[in-house]
Amino acid sequence: MPTTLQVIYPARDDAVFDYDYYLDNHLPLLQEHWGELIEGIEVTKGLASGPDIPAAYLLIATVTFPDLDSLDEAMGESGGQLIDDVPNFTNVRPQILIGELIHG
Repeated sequence: MPTTLQVIYPARDDAVFDYDYYLDNHLPLLQEHWGELIEGIEVTKGLASGPDIPAAYLLIATVTFPDLDSLDEAMGESGGQLIDDVPNFTNVRPQILIGELIHG
């Protein structure tokens, strides 16, 4: 069963997020370390949480793995390097959701 890792960056008043760095540096780093283990990556930039409501999230990245074992392998091998890169593009501590893909 496919397993997803969602990395969710909540919006807040003092949030800084360098989208260019994220796309040009962080995603290639993820691909370098996890490319053979993943099925795909989707990245969504938050625009709004409804009409005239600011976005609750700056960005949500969804990384899909073929199974939980692949996710565990990825996190064990180089998860720390990816986490260490986060301060290079944001001052927001991301939230993590590991899930089972049940539709998609």
